Amino acid sequence: MVICMLSGKVAVVTGASRGIGRAIAVKLAEAGATVVINYNGSVEKAEAVCKEIVDNGGTASTYQCNVSDFAACEKFIQDVIAQYGRLDILVNNAGITKDGLLMKMSEEDFDRVVDTNLKGCFNCIRFVSRQMLKQKGGRIINMSSVSGIMGNAGQANYSASKAGVIGLTKACARELASRHITVNAIAPGFIDTDMTEVLSDNVKEEAIRQIPLGSFGKPEDIANLSVFLASEQAGYITGQVIHVDGGMSM
Repeated sequence: MVICMLSGKVAVVTGASRGIGRAIAVKLAEAGATVVINYNGSVEKAEAVCKEIVDNGGTASTYQCNVSDFAACEKFIQDVIAQYGRLDILVNNAGITKDGLLMKMSEEDFDRVVDTNLKGCFNCIRFVSRQMLKQKGGRIINMSSVSGIMGNAGQANYSASKAGVIGLTKACARELASRHITVNAIAPGFIDTDMTEVLSDNVKEEAIRQIPLGSFGKPEDIANLSVFLASEQAGYITGQVIHVDGGMSM
């Protein structure tokens, strides 16, 4: 049975053409939200997610935007509000990796990861918050990572960006709380996505040994929590970082 707890709400999900973002977009639509599927390069995959939602009776559209581009994000959010008249939920999921050992990491690889993963969150919040302040309510969900909590060798850029997302989440939560806008972060561990598919069997086995529940998570594990945080049921939760990692970081 589908419970339309988000009926009448408009949601933007960044990086929603695949993996965790795709699962979140689908689940939000199942819960009744109108979903804007943001993508940067994967137009075919974004359109496939949109078609899946519409074929299942939901409402969705796609929008190309590089979230690291401040001006592009302003137009993106303005266009969404012009089309739908409101914006209730923002899920900052877009993220990239450019892994490498610290001493060999290029400035470009550091900057690109921080610009997408951290500055991209800021850019979207910056322009979404104005509309949510007018509406006197909203839900912002930022994607952090277990790497941003524990650190990870070979991911100085990624870990720094995801730790930054936690600080950004808490600062924004304090700033926006008086208008009933909640801001929370989700910190996934190892999740079965394109990013983890490329890992070698040895790396996967070593990772699983560090996870008390003994397996990788599913994108739906993150999506289900996102729907809850976007709902009225989570109205008294803000400034929190919720770990979905099988116990890896405890």
